Amino acid sequence: MLTLQTWLSFYEKNYELVGKVVGRFYEEDGLPTPALTLVEAMISKGLEASDQEMRAKQTFPPCNTEWSSARGTRFWCSPQSGGVSRDWTGVPRKLYKPGAKEPQCVCVRTTGPPSDQTPDTTMHRNRGDLDHPSLGEYKGCPPLAVACSFPP
Repeated sequence: MLTLQTWLSFYEKNYELVGKVVGRFYEEDGLPTPALTLVEAMISKGLEASDQEMRAKQTFPPCNTEWSSARGTRFWCSPQSGGVSRDWTGVPRKLYKPGAKEPQCVCVRTTGPPSDQTPDTTMHRNRGDLDHPSLGEYKGCPPLAVACSFPP
């Protein structure tokens, strides 16, 4: 549905509206049909989910990842990993999402208060998001390493 919204936004921006086609989405009087109302509601939910995903990506940006048959897999974090610019590097952790088959590698902030607390909160352990219940360490990777390698 979001692809449909992108297409519609393009046409609204670049073309002059000359009318509406009577049919599935508009009645003869130009009013929307229940089908259009349903589509608009689905688009709205999709935009909301997309915004929520972007906010989550700010808290837990994806790790950089590389694989080769000779060296195996390597995960690492940088201030731009996952395409998210920030003022911290973080450490790789497994993020377990409900319904996902496999955990995702994300970069986790290691200092300051947890992301769900206000920055001026003084009652925290200065561990960033390391204690988040949906996170797990990679076995064989030092807890504060910014990169983890796993041989083939």
